[in-house]
Amino acid sequence: MLDLLSLLFDPFVDYQFMSRALIGCATLSLGSAPIGVFLMLRRMSLTGDAMAHAILPGVALAYLMSGLSVVAMTIGGLVAGLLVAMLAGATALRTKSGEDSTLAAFYLGSLALGVLLISAKGSNIDLLHVLFGTALALDNVALTLLLVTCLVSLLLLMIIYRPLVLGSLDKDYLDSFGSSGKIAHLAFMFLVVANLVAGFHALGTLMAVGLMILPACIARFWTRKLEPMLLLSIALSVVACWAGLLLSYYFGFPTSPSIVLLLAACYSISVVISPVNGILIRCRTAPSFNHKDMLS
Repeated sequence: MLDLLSLLFDPFVDYQFMSRALIGCATLSLGSAPIGVFLMLRRMSLTGDAMAHAILPGVALAYLMSGLSVVAMTIGGLVAGLLVAMLAGATALRTKSGEDSTLAAFYLGSLALGVLLISAKGSNIDLLHVLFGTALALDNVALTLLLVTCLVSLLLLMIIYRPLVLGSLDKDYLDSFGSSGKIAHLAFMFLVVANLVAGFHALGTLMAVGLMILPACIARFWTRKLEPMLLLSIALSVVACWAGLLLSYYFGFPTSPSIVLLLAACYSISVVISPVNGILIRCRTAPSFNHKDMLS
């Protein structure tokens, strides 16, 4: 028993880079997992994925100008993400086209531009750093950024909580209140972009969205109530970060893919055995098939 506890906790006690990585990822989970729940409830999960790629050009430009500066890349990613969101929304409104297709077009172009900029001026190591993050090399500046983003996210979520819930249940009803619904939506999109920008420092632009969306997708299979769903998504995210860091430490696996793969495995298991719409439960409760019903 003591040996098992040592395997699970000693790396975080003995090595500062492991404890810093766990603190950073846990802080990120606390801020981003609740946002993922609302993205899922509002059927905007793929929007989160699109915004994760949309920040890449801003990060790439900041990298070319200032190197691996946490502050510069954060500002660049935030500006790029918000700009893509506004351009996609304005284009969809002006052209009467679907917002999902417009956003897809913008984020694909942004992703290609960001990769091109980094590949042209940087090295393969720099590209991997931006795409997959460096959770094991978080410094004080990055940890401070994650903490500030988490606190701002939780505070702003408390302020716009009721409009978010109403918008998740009935968007048309929320729109009937006038500009308050639109303000809440803009504030929510700001939180999505801010948490993805903060998350890219630890998990990279490709993996950060996994820590936001997957815990929410898992939690919905285990509870129908919103508050337990929010808490469960946070807990799942933190545990996945802890387990992913252990896999990285003992087996040398990349940290961010390990975390996301663990969450994906939990999702697959939940699809089968969960008490809320799980495959096994639905099979047990499904009405039995009777051949006589076909003949009647």
